[in-house]
Amino acid sequence: MPPETARAPDPVPRAEAFRFWLKLGFISFGGPAGQIAIMHEELVERRRWISENRFLHALNYCMVLPGPEAQQLATYIGWLMHRSWGGIVAGGLFVLPSLFILVALSWVYMAYGHVPVIAGVFYGIKPAVTALVVHAAYRVGSRTLKNAWLWGIAAGAFLAIFALGLPFPLIVLIAGLLGYVGGKIAPDRFKAGGGHGAASKDYGPALIGDHTPTPAHARFTWARCWAVLGFCTALWAAALGGLAALYGWQGVLTQMGWFFTKAALLTFGGAYAVLPYVYQGAVEQHQWLSASQMIDGLALGETTPGPLIMVVAFVGFVGGWTQALFGGDALFLAGAAAATVVTFFTFLPSFLFILLGGPFIESTHGNLRFTAPLTGITAAVVGVIVNLAVFFAYHVLWPQGLGGPFDAASAVIGLAAALALFRFKWGVIPLVLGSGVAGLAVQLGRAALQAGG
Repeated sequence: MPPETARAPDPVPRAEAFRFWLKLGFISFGGPAGQIAIMHEELVERRRWISENRFLHALNYCMVLPGPEAQQLATYIGWLMHRSWGGIVAGGLFVLPSLFILVALSWVYMAYGHVPVIAGVFYGIKPAVTALVVHAAYRVGSRTLKNAWLWGIAAGAFLAIFALGLPFPLIVLIAGLLGYVGGKIAPDRFKAGGGHGAASKDYGPALIGDHTPTPAHARFTWARCWAVLGFCTALWAAALGGLAALYGWQGVLTQMGWFFTKAALLTFGGAYAVLPYVYQGAVEQHQWLSASQMIDGLALGETTPGPLIMVVAFVGFVGGWTQALFGGDALFLAGAAAATVVTFFTFLPSFLFILLGGPFIESTHGNLRFTAPLTGITAAVVGVIVNLAVFFAYHVLWPQGLGGPFDAASAVIGLAAALALFRFKWGVIPLVLGSGVAGLAVQLGRAALQAGG
């Protein structure tokens, strides 16, 4: 072992940690898998702030929770290193750069989205997003659906949301119950570990190593448990109560706060799983944005750093803008305020889960496992994602409804995007950029033909 790795690193100053978490917020592309890989390379391999086993132990806990696991993992490690301050900074900086970028892109979209060049780019991006969702269903399904029991739950979930229109929370509840019963009847069919294996390499002594004693602030006490729960609950109640006092319970910002609080508690399986629930509420029930805008928002979320669930910031911005919350002369302010409100209520539960549950997890360094109910929920998520792909494909290929013409150009772009994903393993950024260029070329070609005719 080289001399520089023969001993554990020195304690990390808060300023250095702050700079790292800020950098991570700007480079965290690639979805949860890519983000976790970046953190592993930086924190375990290069900086050795935490050992491989402790990293995986924290990750397995975050995988069990609803919410964005990569953001929660950053929060957990930040908390373990620098108490609650560290967790809030790490988790907050994981999200804030994405919020600022999405607010700016959402403004461009709403203010200039009808400009032919921008409209052409989004025309090409829509079928690429459909291919991305299909690919997500494949990735989740290939990891999850290991037997006929789980395939059956996935198929049932698809039929429940596609044919019966059942709400997403009810599907999650039913899938959890089926998983619980299945775990009793056929436990071997509902086994699912954290899925991240065990440590296979030694990168040298870490600041937080396998045998490093749990720091005082990370030890479980009931007093601290109730203090964290009370503070987070009071913060949530004060924010939602303040919005209700200012705008009434039926006010747009109040309803957004309440709706996205519920959404935050249902994000088992990642952002793709909760998007149908967001669609049901934001598009169909509250009509904060259209189905086409929802697809465009997912494209923006795919191409910006931070958790994919940050697409909710776009939903909030568009809702605030279209509702003209502060009058016709303050549309940007309305959109930015709504995006901020939505982001706050979406991520507050994630901080609660880490600050509340972290000490309990640190009290045992065993390898956590998914429960049978969670296995059932994860299987149902596959069916829900397939429904999302069908929904996107319908709106992209028949933009005027099934009675309207079939959009062959969108189909070609979508098939090319799927080929790039499945066969050539393209990343999200080049895929979306390439599809945007193709869409612009199609729209310019159509405009030239119309001008020539």
